[in-house]
Amino acid sequence: MPAGSDADVGVGTVRYKRQGRTSQGHGMHLESVCVRNYRRLRDVRIEIDPETSIFVGANNSGKTSAAQVLEAFLGGARKDRFAVHDFSAECWNAFDTIGADANADAPLPTITLDLWFKVAPEDLHRVIRLLPNLEWQDAPVGVRLEFAPRNQAELLANYRQAHAKAAEHATRDEAAYHPWPRSLHAYLERKLGDEYKIHYYVLDPQQFDADHRQLPGYTPMELGDASEAGATIIKNLIRVDLIGAQRHLSDEPKAQAENLSRRLSRFYERNLAKYGDDFRAVAALARSEKELNEHLELVFGGTLASLNELGYPGFADPNLVIRSAFDPESILSRSTAVHYTLRDPGDAALGENAKTLPDKYNGLGFKNLIYMIIEILDQHQRWADEEEPRPPVHLLLIEEPEAHLHAQLQQVFIKKIRKILPEADLTTQIIVTTHSPHIIYESNFKPIRYFRRMTDGHYSTVLSLSRFYEDEAASRDFLLRYMRLTHCDLFFADAAVLVEGSVERLLLPLMIDRVAPELQSKYLCILELGGAFAHRFRSLIHFLGLHTLVITDLDSVVPAAAPQPPDDADEGDGDEDNAGEACMADGTGAVTSNQTLRQWLPGLTTIAELLAASDAQKCPLPTATEPASVRVAYQTELTVAWAGGHRRIAGRTFEEAFAFENLDWCQQEAQKPLGLKVVRRAAQTVDEITTKLHKRIRASGFRKTDFALALMMAEGPWQVPTYIADGLRWLNGRVEAVVAEPEGVEGSGVEAA
Repeated sequence: MPAGSDADVGVGTVRYKRQGRTSQGHGMHLESVCVRNYRRLRDVRIEIDPETSIFVGANNSGKTSAAQVLEAFLGGARKDRFAVHDFSAECWNAFDTIGADANADAPLPTITLDLWFKVAPEDLHRVIRLLPNLEWQDAPVGVRLEFAPRNQAELLANYRQAHAKAAEHATRDEAAYHPWPRSLHAYLERKLGDEYKIHYYVLDPQQFDADHRQLPGYTPMELGDASEAGATIIKNLIRVDLIGAQRHLSDEPKAQAENLSRRLSRFYERNLAKYGDDFRAVAALARSEKELNEHLELVFGGTLASLNELGYPGFADPNLVIRSAFDPESILSRSTAVHYTLRDPGDAALGENAKTLPDKYNGLGFKNLIYMIIEILDQHQRWADEEEPRPPVHLLLIEEPEAHLHAQLQQVFIKKIRKILPEADLTTQIIVTTHSPHIIYESNFKPIRYFRRMTDGHYSTVLSLSRFYEDEAASRDFLLRYMRLTHCDLFFADAAVLVEGSVERLLLPLMIDRVAPELQSKYLCILELGGAFAHRFRSLIHFLGLHTLVITDLDSVVPAAAPQPPDDADEGDGDEDNAGEACMADGTGAVTSNQTLRQWLPGLTTIAELLAASDAQKCPLPTATEPASVRVAYQTELTVAWAGGHRRIAGRTFEEAFAFENLDWCQQEAQKPLGLKVVRRAAQTVDEITTKLHKRIRASGFRKTDFALALMMAEGPWQVPTYIADGLRWLNGRVEAVVAEPEGVEGSGVEAA
């Protein structure tokens, strides 16, 4: 069928009309939102993708708050939509300061939401009342919703009257008991819904900068003559629906449980029963159960086909059919059920006598998937069926779709979520909040909105990775490929550790347990990159502002006049750049082949310079352009002692550094599985032993992974190499303050303000 034709497109018996809009055109849509004074969102701008936006970030960073502030302002009239604890922490003292000062004239804190819409010329009539003047030139159209006092003077008068009355009954020991309200903050805990309301304002884009920050001296114009008029205009402009994280799917008769078949029945009744095809259902009831089942298959065929598009992983894919229990009086509400058919491996098609099981016999993951798909289709259709003036913008918020879903299915869900919706002129914008790196796997940087917790206060900032995608073309492609290969969870971590190779990655949990056990309670993202590639993460690390420890190797080599053939003794670490033959760290004129040390931190080339580098060179202070705290850790000089002799040297690699710092232990017969025992006679000198260790580790017969596995099983007082121990302690000190903030339960909507 040609694209752009006027043919009907169906989902079940729900039918839509194509309007001929090109795939590149999105019509009127929400372009960005600005939130102030809502929980951790003290002052943020969030860009909204025309199709799908993905909100990611560490725990308690404000992802759920961003979805909930939209639902609170736009999801329908409720007196309890806001609580006083929804105000950012900085506002709490302001309440009490103003309440305690009878002469205070400062405005009370408010929560504001600015909506900026992209409007095509053909949709201009929909927003005519939102234009600040008649000189509109394809600029964003803005409107402000502000949760503010109905009348501040009356609010303060009411509070002081209640406070004075309470003071008459206060006990002498005020700390033991004080009648309500003790403070303005306490007063608003009960009276916020009575004293505050939502005000609406028209915004002039010329009075805002490129990031939609209001210019000094500007006062927006109030929208409408009363709040009801503003609410009606916004209601006719945008619709917001929320699919919450707590879906309570179950087949048990619990109060909060949601039976999947019951949800499908509601979908049938609300969205399909009004179409003409359902008259055949009434006739089918009168004829036979067989004909009714055929009708139900027709009704839900398109919907179930959409589910099949998701490719549910497993040994035997369940096939969904809808069958009736044949109760004519309640066919829509109680007698329509989901069944799972059991197909023998050799069957090409479902037979008439195929065995079926009720939906309670499948797992929560698949039921959760079906539930979300039905909800998405249902919410989209309810919006599409609204009578004019239908809101031109539909925003669908999906919280944590990964709940109960298999990792592969998480990827498929986010990849095909838009294919589930009908191809029509009515475009739903989807916002997904998630903790799943598997969902990130199927996304390039463009739809990701990263919520970063700031360390200098209880608030967050929001970064649009679409800007990173556009500005960092040089490193972007490498990062995208790496993330797809590793399911990178960088966007959810408290801190990152970039390690040299598989040995460090395998042993890092053991080393953390020995020198910085507090880090075990932090969410660390450990990336195995090697010295040749770690520096490519520089731009992304600083864009995210993520505390990062880079553990790498000196990789000392002798400079060569001509390129040398690659040495495969390092088992593919990828850290040699043909600079020359590997040598011990104290070799004359030795340089590093490690590109991270050369191009990132500390930005030095010779081994002598690297060993003499200061802490400031290894861990520079954050700047405006590079705000992340990053520290590089590589081998440092130490004194190796053996049989009364001493040698001042640094290890070239982790294995050398470990062997030098644990020399006596490594040469014990019990530690022979490590592969580091080189002592054959007691008269060997320290120089001979260290040189032998260097050659042993460089030899093709030495397997680093075998060394790591043997060390994991070894018992004894081995020491973590000093350079790694110092780095881990530094990282623990950086993340401690961030993680020490009060934890919120984002899935339930409870966050530290």
